[in-house]
Amino acid sequence: MNIVNIIEKKRDKKELTKEEIEYFISEYSSGNIPDYQAAALIMAIYLNGMNRRETADLTMAMANSGEILDLSDVSDLIIDKHSTGGVGDKITIILMPIIAALGIPVAKMSGRGLGFTGGTADKLESIPGYNVDLSIDEFKQNVKDIGISLITSSLNLAPADKKIYALRDTIGCVSSIPLIASSIMSKKIASGSNKIVIDLTCGSGAFMKNIVKAAILARTMVGIGKSVGREVRCVLTNMDEPVGYSVGNQLEIIEAVKALKGDMAKDVEEITYSLAIQIILMSGKAKDEQSAHEMVKDVIESGKALDKFRELVKKQGGDISYIDDLSKFEEPKYIVPVFPKRGGNIVKIKTEKIGRASVLLGAGRNNKDEKIDFQAGIIINKKINDIVKKDIPIAYIYTNRENSIDEAIKEIQDSYVILNIKRIKRRTVLQIIN
Repeated sequence: MNIVNIIEKKRDKKELTKEEIEYFISEYSSGNIPDYQAAALIMAIYLNGMNRRETADLTMAMANSGEILDLSDVSDLIIDKHSTGGVGDKITIILMPIIAALGIPVAKMSGRGLGFTGGTADKLESIPGYNVDLSIDEFKQNVKDIGISLITSSLNLAPADKKIYALRDTIGCVSSIPLIASSIMSKKIASGSNKIVIDLTCGSGAFMKNIVKAAILARTMVGIGKSVGREVRCVLTNMDEPVGYSVGNQLEIIEAVKALKGDMAKDVEEITYSLAIQIILMSGKAKDEQSAHEMVKDVIESGKALDKFRELVKKQGGDISYIDDLSKFEEPKYIVPVFPKRGGNIVKIKTEKIGRASVLLGAGRNNKDEKIDFQAGIIINKKINDIVKKDIPIAYIYTNRENSIDEAIKEIQDSYVILNIKRIKRRTVLQIIN
């Protein structure tokens, strides 16, 4: 088999065989195919696409390029939830204890934040003592013992995907539906799940800005699932503004704990319930959405979901006194109000700029080695269609970086588009595709 022939075939809009795809992934992963030839093939895929079978074969080839986590000794039902990321996305921290409290095993690996999108692992680490770096045996045992474990991956999952993604980023080929779908799905399959629910964020604070393309991506991932024996459901959610009211690690933990007590922002509630309902239906615990909705409501109102979160935190070394008394979380040196440039009605929020501002304050990282300040972040006071006045804050910034305050204020002010009109606000849950 010859890589040049494979490149020419895809260049000429022809279908690649399973064997050709596996050859490319195997040889590129092992260093036998140079970057310039891999780039040529990736560009050909970007320009000419892949059909469902090709995309499924690419997904499995990347999944099989590294370790595959076997969770069959934990449960024959492993449901994983994935988010494509955004600003203020603390849904995993709220959702997973709810699911575990319903008796559905949660064995979830989450990533760290990079750029304007936050990472669940970083947020959990803002709880003093919480350990996200468990061994796989400890991870499995925790699920057996209490029904839930949330960690960051120590395995070499889908290494071919990491290598290809880095290449895509340098040659302007990130926004390819087959490549995005196979990237997401390869990691989910490698992490041992047999049923997958994806929170596919869409809007100004997500990497998918367009709902039409987001729906195509969702259908592609559902199709991959059907091709490889995994049930996949995608919930398209609105990321035209930050999720909830907090952006930043410690701040989002505080909001998540309040949510588990029943104090949820409307958008957080809608996303949490929608994802939970899909997971419950996939698990067979309920036959219809109404019954599933009542189950979620019950575990929140009864305190069982919060109890499960406390159990998780304690099991993984965290200090549960911070969960019981949120005032124990120390505030940063500077808490500064951000006032709007003008009064009027908020018609748009450039959400990615909010995320960038949080990175300036120390809540995120621009490269994987950068240290995060858990206390840093932003509290959002006003969202789309709220009326604002020049003397009332639209947000508060939390930081220990005095020299970043002015720049962060400007970023936040510039993110708000304020006019004297109202706009039709998109729903929080845009579409469910399965």
